[in-house]
Amino acid sequence: MAAGGGAPAKPAPVVLVMGDSLSAAFGIPLQQGWVRLLAQRLQKDGSPVQVVNASISGETTQGGVTRLPAELARFRPAVVVIELGANDGLRGQSLDAMRDNLRQMIRLSKAAGAKVLVLGMRIPPNYGPQYGEGFYHAFDAVAGEAKVPVVRFFLEKVALRPELVQADGLHPTAEAQPLLLETVWPALKPLLPK
Repeated sequence: MAAGGGAPAKPAPVVLVMGDSLSAAFGIPLQQGWVRLLAQRLQKDGSPVQVVNASISGETTQGGVTRLPAELARFRPAVVVIELGANDGLRGQSLDAMRDNLRQMIRLSKAAGAKVLVLGMRIPPNYGPQYGEGFYHAFDAVAGEAKVPVVRFFLEKVALRPELVQADGLHPTAEAQPLLLETVWPALKPLLPK
């Protein structure tokens, strides 16, 4: 054993957030976004867990599948939060393809030893009830198959409160971010390394 030795310090466990503009703090200062608030909460609680925000505005599930292997290799996360799909829906993309992409992201994350949390979404009603309902239930279905937890509607506490939505009618305001964290926290907390 080397002088003054001992095992090298174990790296801090990582929560990797793979999201779109909703997690990339679109239109507000980055430090006010829900992902940064999560990191602050963990730090305040004395948790060693680090939060890595790999979210990109405009990202689709296909983009997530493409980027995920490199992020898994780089950060070796203990938990992967998948907050993708909204842009697939807003672009009217195939729900089958979206489900397959989500399944693949879950499989890749599990194969890398990470626990997974899926954040579900709803889309505006103008896409028609059949597509809208199919979109909403896709997250539940995929999470159920893979036996991973799901937050059924990430914007549940925000979507019907216009004062918490930016002028574009899509993105939550800075004031809404604590509510987004509040929506995610009960499902995320049990997955965090002790």
